[in-house]
Amino acid sequence: MADDARTPPVLRATSVTIGVPDVRAAAAFWSRLLGHRVTADEPPGPHDPPGAGWAQVAPPPGASGLTINLEHEVRYRVPVWPARDGEQVATQHLDLHVPDGDLDAAVAWALACGARLADHQPQVDVRVLLAPDGHPFCLFV
Repeated sequence: MADDARTPPVLRATSVTIGVPDVRAAAAFWSRLLGHRVTADEPPGPHDPPGAGWAQVAPPPGASGLTINLEHEVRYRVPVWPARDGEQVATQHLDLHVPDGDLDAAVAWALACGARLADHQPQVDVRVLLAPDGHPFCLFV
């Protein structure tokens, strides 16, 4: 790879897209968990299953934060965490900061929203949870 002396463009990550089996169920979960709003909800096509389509969950107007896009995956397989040979690997996860430091309250809220606690918890100040569709995410202080 050759050195490139050009000035790189300014790039800023604004959203992440997650493949899910049911777009509306995933949007409802992330919206409730984060207190964000569903800003887009495209229905399935005429020959698509009910969970198909596309949705977007975004922070409230004027607030900063990542927008989450949810895209239907026809061949969705629940990721396994931690990874195991021959199983579907989680290719990404969200890290959610708990600014007030009350990790137990944040975990309780996530569970009330429909998440479940992962069996393996590798760190004291981080909790790994699984969204209803199986995607792992971390709460950390």
